[in-house]
Amino acid sequence: MTKIKYTLFIFILIHQSLMAQDNLLFLLAGQSNAVGQGDSVTSLKCKPNTSFEFDASANHFFPLKDPAGNPWKLFQRAGSGSVAPPFAKRLNELTGKQIYMVTAARGGASCSMKAEMSDYNTWDSSGKLFAMAVEKAKMAEARSGINLSGIIWMQGERDANAILNGQMTGIEFQKSLENLINRFRKEFGRKLPFYIVQTAYQQDKGPAGCDAVRAAQVAVAIKMKRVYIAYGETGDFARRKWFKDIVHYNQEALNDIGTRTAEYAHSKLKK
Repeated sequence: MTKIKYTLFIFILIHQSLMAQDNLLFLLAGQSNAVGQGDSVTSLKCKPNTSFEFDASANHFFPLKDPAGNPWKLFQRAGSGSVAPPFAKRLNELTGKQIYMVTAARGGASCSMKAEMSDYNTWDSSGKLFAMAVEKAKMAEARSGINLSGIIWMQGERDANAILNGQMTGIEFQKSLENLINRFRKEFGRKLPFYIVQTAYQQDKGPAGCDAVRAAQVAVAIKMKRVYIAYGETGDFARRKWFKDIVHYNQEALNDIGTRTAEYAHSKLKK
C-alpha cells in the first residue's frame, strides 16, 4: 500500500468513526406496549436516510418503519404500530443525527420473577429476556460503531396485576426495576440513561396495582442518577380515549409517547 493510499485509508476510518459517534443508538424494551399494538397506517413516518432499525437475524440495519421489530428469539414484532418511528423521527428533527433503533420487547413479560406468568418470560435475572436484549444491543453496537445512547423502557402491567393479586409488593417491584437498570449499566456503562414511560391504568382492573407500579417508577427515577420519567401522561389516557383495548395504547398515544419521549431525551442529551 502506498503512503497516499494508506493516508486515505486512515482518513476514511477516522471519518467513519467520527460519523458513528455523531449518531445515536437506542434500545426500546419492555412488554406489549413496547412491542406496539397500534396502527402502522397512522404511525409517524421517518424521512429517508434518517432512521434505521437493527435486524438481528440479518445482522444489519434497515430503514425504520412500522411494523417495527423483526421477530428474533423471544422478541416480537409490532402489531402493527409502535413508538419507535415517532421517537426516531422527532429525535432526528431535533438533533439532525441519524437515529438507530434496537427493539427488544415481549408481550406479558414481567420485571420481577414473582410476577412471571406462563411462558411470557421475565426480565428478572432468572429469565431469558435480559441476556437476549444485551446480545441484540451489542450486535447493533458492533454493526453501527455506535455505543448505546440510552434505553426506552415500557413495562409494568404484568407486575401491576401481580401486586393486585397479592403475589408481590410495590417495594419488590421497585427493587426488581433497580436491579434491572444496574444489570444494564454493568453491560453498557454506569452512566447509561434510562428513560421510563410510566405505566398506564388497565381499564378492567382497580387502580391499586398500577398505582404501586407508577409510584415505584417515580421512586427509582428520584433515587438513581440518569433514570428519568420521560413520559408521565399515561394516567390520562382513558380520558383522552387513547386505549386500543383494556391495556394497549392506540397509535395516537404511541405517536405522542414517541414524540414527547424524544423531546425529553434530547433535553438530557444536550447536558
